[in-house]
Amino acid sequence: MPSSNRPRAVWTGAISFGLVNAPVRMYTAIAEKDLRFNQLHEPDGGRIGYVKVCKVDNEPVPADEIVKGFELSKGEYVRMTDEDFQAARGEQHRGITIHDFVPADQIDPIYFERTYYLGPEEGAGEAIYALLVEAMERSGLSAIATYVHHDRENLACLRVRDGVITLEKMFFDDEIRTIDGIVPSNAKVDSKQLKMAEDLINAYTSDFEPERYKDTYRERLLAIVDQKRQGKTTKAPEPEAGPSAPDLLTALTASLDAARAEREKSGKPAKKPAAKSTRSKPRAKAGAGSSSRRKSA
Repeated sequence: MPSSNRPRAVWTGAISFGLVNAPVRMYTAIAEKDLRFNQLHEPDGGRIGYVKVCKVDNEPVPADEIVKGFELSKGEYVRMTDEDFQAARGEQHRGITIHDFVPADQIDPIYFERTYYLGPEEGAGEAIYALLVEAMERSGLSAIATYVHHDRENLACLRVRDGVITLEKMFFDDEIRTIDGIVPSNAKVDSKQLKMAEDLINAYTSDFEPERYKDTYRERLLAIVDQKRQGKTTKAPEPEAGPSAPDLLTALTASLDAARAEREKSGKPAKKPAAKSTRSKPRAKAGAGSSSRRKSA
């Protein structure tokens, strides 16, 4: 079930830093290939629909009678209008405002949410856009900016990829949850096991080639859909009882032997370990911020 990889514009505005403004269009950069299934009524195959119902009178509500409300306390709401959201956007609602230029390796990937392309508006915007691209490429820095979209202010990282400015939609700092209590602080590491673990990592070290990785679950699911369309039946394999787990040292040894054998079979020489990252470690946050943001197209 193919989907187009052609970007589509979802927003127009301008990148601004200082007194410079570069008119741009924002395009979706990701074409997700999730399989979507509808819910059906088993006896007759009818689609299951959803009706918005008022919880006071249990009656269906038409779209023109639905408004947004912010709950102050149980059952007490402040009703919001389109004008209220417009007032909150202010003058920034069509602007991407750059605040700082920073080294990219200082940004922890946990902050990144979704990628968009930014292309120039036709005409005068093209020259300003080209100037910004060239200047950013020469600096080797990424820009940290804010913009308003979908009734909320967003944090973003702007960087250049293949001559195009990309916008990485980011989470704000207070949306990243604390790491406290996830990993015990008293865990001890055996030096021999550590050396073998490092050797195992080195045996798997390779260059990143994104085309090597495929969504095999999606491919198998599509094959099953095709089989069922032809009237064939499918049966899930019986789960096998796995062997008892070996001790860690035995598991490391067997894994290392298998990795080396696979490397020799493929004819790929072992790569040297990459240099350790200079990225600063994310600090443990004092409070747990909650993130309600989801992926949006």
